[in-house]
Amino acid sequence: MCGILALILADPSSTSAAIELHEALYLLQHRGQDACGIVTCASGGRIYQCKGNGMAAKVFHDGARVADLPGFMGLGHLRYPAAGSSACAEAQPFYVNSPYGICFAHTGNLINAGELKSFLDYEVHRHINTDSDGELMLNVFAAELNETEKARVNEEDLFASLERMYKRCVGGWACTAMLAGTIPYFRHWHSPLTNIGFGLIGFRDPYGILPLVLGSRPSLHGKGMDYMMASESAALDQLGFGGFVDIKPGQAVFIKKGSLPVFRQVHPQLAYAPDIFEYVYFARPDTVMDGISVHRSRQNMGHKLADTILATLGEEEVKNIDVVIPIPETSNTSALCVAQRLHIPYCQGFAKNRYIFRTFIMPGQKLRQKTVRRKLNAMNTEFEGRNVLLIDDSIVRGTTSREIVSMARDAGAKKVIFASCAPPITHAHIYGTDLASPCELVAHGRDRFQIAAHIGADSIIYQTLSDLKLACAELSPRDPATQEFEVGVFCGKYVTPVDSGYFDRLERLRGGSKRLKICENAAMNGSVSEGAVAVAAKGVQVDEYGAEIPAEDDDEDKVVATVNGSRTKGPRFGELAEEDKEETGRGRMDISLHNFGDYPEKGYGSPWT
Repeated sequence: MCGILALILADPSSTSAAIELHEALYLLQHRGQDACGIVTCASGGRIYQCKGNGMAAKVFHDGARVADLPGFMGLGHLRYPAAGSSACAEAQPFYVNSPYGICFAHTGNLINAGELKSFLDYEVHRHINTDSDGELMLNVFAAELNETEKARVNEEDLFASLERMYKRCVGGWACTAMLAGTIPYFRHWHSPLTNIGFGLIGFRDPYGILPLVLGSRPSLHGKGMDYMMASESAALDQLGFGGFVDIKPGQAVFIKKGSLPVFRQVHPQLAYAPDIFEYVYFARPDTVMDGISVHRSRQNMGHKLADTILATLGEEEVKNIDVVIPIPETSNTSALCVAQRLHIPYCQGFAKNRYIFRTFIMPGQKLRQKTVRRKLNAMNTEFEGRNVLLIDDSIVRGTTSREIVSMARDAGAKKVIFASCAPPITHAHIYGTDLASPCELVAHGRDRFQIAAHIGADSIIYQTLSDLKLACAELSPRDPATQEFEVGVFCGKYVTPVDSGYFDRLERLRGGSKRLKICENAAMNGSVSEGAVAVAAKGVQVDEYGAEIPAEDDDEDKVVATVNGSRTKGPRFGELAEEDKEETGRGRMDISLHNFGDYPEKGYGSPWT
């Protein structure tokens, strides 16, 4: 799940939108560490952009590049690693010059991407340059908006175009868009065209899977109101915005320069089902999402997990537990509640290095294992001679959990019980968070006893799905009895309709990404292992210990997944279809606003110097 932002300042002569968007990127950096970008629009309608692979500090040279982005409105984006390519060309926001100059920031996944590509190619003849669903959706919206055939568009045209776009797109998304302007008049025959900044748009899928919130504040430079949209309210709060309004499922908001926001239901609401993984892991604890406090939801998860632990282990075994220790940091709140409810001492037993990426998104099993040890360090004084209950927010591949259990034993723990605030993750996440291929998930095809043996724990306890949903639903401003959530990663039943072919495509994209990483490593290190060569040639599968190994030549190891309750057999992880075997590269750039003169260090000096 990426992070998206949009800001419009009341003063059209202001040039400081990028300063606040840049600050907001750091506030939402946890939502995307693979790439980021900002695009702004100045009062003359000209668009300025800076984006690329890496975290915000790297891409913006610790803020030095912000001065190159004047404008009173703009968009920001943080990309979370997803299946497929991770080229610079896929860094967002995206841009198309026709019609009207549209910039676009997107998070989520489109289930019918293949159908949309055909529509764009054969019917409206728009070229797609990346594998990003964001570029697809931008071009579908641009194609529909182009149907107006007007020199100027108004809010009704925008909403009507969105309505038509929603009829074509299937999946989960939250998006912000910026229209640079229209061409109001010619001054003289020899004068340049005069553009005006038009406004911002924000919209959300009909199921409400991906979050988007709008905030406002009095202008810092005079009359009027500034408006900002973000994936999480915490970013708005820290920048002085209030009056939060969650964009509803199927709803869009348009904020024209100098005007109040206009809301419109562009598609009937099909559900109100936020992705529950936001509350489990992804969102900041100081965020309120769809009226549900993330912090309070994690407290509830802790209370309900404690009840499950007691029911599973029994009172006598619980009394033998000496200490509850969280796996920092997302699980801290829940672990404290578990300790309080079970009347067991709580302590921080792991020291965390805060400058290491989230490990489950790391490319490659060996790197993930090595990074866990760099990220966490067990304090012997808290483990030695003790029976410990470790609490984590969730278990994905089991890589982190296995290393943590090993660290606890190395620190002297007598007994290690592991508990997860989330149920077993058994299926792919299909709405923008590429957790893992099903065959990589530690809970895929294993029961809790097998999982405990796999990670080296004496016992493992999972939150039940019903308790997890209840922990969040109890806090909903809507009727808790009818509050829905997207929980497909835990049961394979997704909110949106999903064709089994989508999972085949997902596995092929993951395979291409894996092979690209191997090629990158070879280029950087000058050599590559024999096993990596085999992976690049054959694709990859996962052995019983969770390690990535070259795929076999037969069909027995193909991925078996459950799609909305039905079992389906797909390609091996890393097995590319002919239509997906295209040349790719991480350094491939977005052709829309980049030029070679921007990269003198690569020998592409400016022609004017």
